[in-house]
Amino acid sequence: MERSQSANGTCAINVAELRQALEKAGRRFTRQRAAVCAYLKSVQTHPTAEQVFAAVRQEIKKISLATVYKALEALVEAGVAARLVSDDGTARYDGRSDAHYHLRCLATGQVRDLPLPYDPQLVDHLAPQLREWLRQQGFELSGHRLELVGRFRQES
Repeated sequence: MERSQSANGTCAINVAELRQALEKAGRRFTRQRAAVCAYLKSVQTHPTAEQVFAAVRQEIKKISLATVYKALEALVEAGVAARLVSDDGTARYDGRSDAHYHLRCLATGQVRDLPLPYDPQLVDHLAPQLREWLRQQGFELSGHRLELVGRFRQES
């Protein structure tokens, strides 16, 4: 699915591409799903469902939180968004579904994209023998994720 970069650096998707992705995943295209997708694609943050709900509700007054959760689930299943779950179980949603890296603030839970290109060979660079060890364990490596964790400095 080809996507273009929008002015704010997020990955854009048009209505026809969204409709096609949803239908391929066995999901219907709805204006609520389109609005949730448009919001996710318009921000560089990784909002919670409640944050998505608050933003989309400004556009669609009668949308419910349950509808937002269902829309997010459909977008993840369709491959146009990603769900990021923290150690405490909090889910945030990423408008980018391509492989990329993140940082997470342990104090606020905030998640941001790292300005690094995705390296499919990162595991080989970190530990050249690891891929062979995994193969010997019967484990087939299909990808990797990188998330740096820490805390933002408090500005005074």
